[in-house]
Amino acid sequence: MDLTAMQDKYELVVGLEIHMQLDTESKAFCADPNQFGDDPNVNISAISLGHPGTLPMLNAQAVESAISLGLAVGSTIREDNQFARKNYFYADLSKGYQITQHTTPICTGGRVVARMPDGGEKVVNLTRIHMEEDAGKSLHDQDLYESLVDYNRCGVPLLEMVTEPDIRSAEEAYAFLTQVRKLVRHLRICDGNMEEGSLRCDVNISVRPRGQAAFGTKVEIKNLNSFRNVSRAIGYEFERQVGVLEEGGELPSETRTYDAQKNTTAALRSKELANDYRYFPEPDLPRLVIDHARLEEVQEKMPELPEAMFLRLQSELGLSAYDAELIAGDREWAEFYAALISKTDHYKAVSNWIMGPIRSYLNKEAIDLSRFPLSNVQVVELIDLVEDGKLSFSTASQQIFPQLLENPSRTALDLATELGLLQVQDDALIVTLSVEVMSEMPEKVEEYRAGKKGILGLFVGQVMRRGGGKLDPKAVSSIVEKALEG
Repeated sequence: MDLTAMQDKYELVVGLEIHMQLDTESKAFCADPNQFGDDPNVNISAISLGHPGTLPMLNAQAVESAISLGLAVGSTIREDNQFARKNYFYADLSKGYQITQHTTPICTGGRVVARMPDGGEKVVNLTRIHMEEDAGKSLHDQDLYESLVDYNRCGVPLLEMVTEPDIRSAEEAYAFLTQVRKLVRHLRICDGNMEEGSLRCDVNISVRPRGQAAFGTKVEIKNLNSFRNVSRAIGYEFERQVGVLEEGGELPSETRTYDAQKNTTAALRSKELANDYRYFPEPDLPRLVIDHARLEEVQEKMPELPEAMFLRLQSELGLSAYDAELIAGDREWAEFYAALISKTDHYKAVSNWIMGPIRSYLNKEAIDLSRFPLSNVQVVELIDLVEDGKLSFSTASQQIFPQLLENPSRTALDLATELGLLQVQDDALIVTLSVEVMSEMPEKVEEYRAGKKGILGLFVGQVMRRGGGKLDPKAVSSIVEKALEG
């Protein structure tokens, strides 16, 4: 059975569990540094390792991050919260248990609206978002004979977002994850870097005959570390499960792992044989009470959310959906754009410069926006010179902009004046040159007046050439057109 036939006969059902490492200075329940990339086993203490007699203390910043995310997705924030111990043995879990939230997740409900490539929207409802701590990391490729353990990640604060089984394709899963990463970066609670493990995803997949109300047997794929791998794993698992059912087999409820090189999944363990985690209330942490005043305090600190900004940039400032998506999708770019338009009302021109010359320069130099050498005032002055007709866009972007980048202490006006690149604002001269050009090309004038409007550029080019390339192209085009129509 080919893929199209499979999709016609069976429906894919997907739910995601997303683990987000929070960008706090310290860990969830102690003062150990929360820092990625340090030498193994340096950001640890008796508390994060769970030595007897030590007591945890909740990180207030982690709580604020959880509330921020919950408010952003429209969740209900729980007033009375408890933590629990999730008990299991693994080499990288030194305490033998993980502190998490069991029956009292801080956020319940809510939804994320993901924008699909075709412009449509996919609404994914959320079951819960809860707080917990991370385990350490086992390293199996550092030694020929032994597995090594780095406990630096032990106790790092996490939020786990659990969705309803609302996703029906790999493309929807990809779009949803993209929107979640955009949101947590915008809130500045997580850097969303899947390669470093700060955003990890478990995928729950089942298939059912189209039209059937009951869900099929759920299979979980653990710890996918890129959006592409999530998409590929879902695609492979859909075909695998359909193949089993078509052959008359049964699908066991199990946990599987994904091999990115082979694009296959393999069984890890049976769900029926999974250990009982023996949850019980964490005895060393008091109840966490979140009152209305605290919710209001967090709400006041929150930035404009990407979706609201996306709509505003289009409706109020006239940006295209493409430009609005790119600007609203990254908080640094959004703040940069806001800073620029606070100094000029050329909203679309600012967007064009951000999407064009500025991004091109940063990409070429392989640097981020924080290292852009020009001030907001310098950028706005350059844009205004173009919009006021004193420089052409090509001159500004290809000559003045590179000169500014090499001489960031200069101004665009000084450089344009020094290099003799300022355009001449002389309508009388343009009229005179237009008459000259038309008198030398009477046949072309007749062709234009007979309906061949596409040769307007020929006249404009001749006038620009006679003006030494310093005339305002917009003014030249307008005056030449009037002369030809005359």
